[in-house]
Amino acid sequence: MDAVTLLTITVLAVFVGFEVVSKVTSKLHTPLMSGANAIHGIILVGAIIVAGQTQDVALLVVALIAVVLATANLVGGFVVTDRMLEMFGGRKSTKGGEAK
Repeated sequence: MDAVTLLTITVLAVFVGFEVVSKVTSKLHTPLMSGANAIHGIILVGAIIVAGQTQDVALLVVALIAVVLATANLVGGFVVTDRMLEMFGGRKSTKGGEAK
């Protein structure tokens, strides 16, 4: 693949991911974070494919930046989801058997 095609794939993956995630209202953002993580996973896969196929150094740098940002967003989303799910867990009991 040539550099223009690979750059187009990267840009389209970023735009599609951004548009899908930005359409989620702020009230639903945390509960739907797991679904948004799937979108970031698609961006990450697209960036990895571009980084693996390119011969152009400038495009490689852009793809690697996309990989880093998508990875950070994906991991951050799972951390937020984990914290949110902990809020819905029951209260943990102490030694005496009473809830905190």
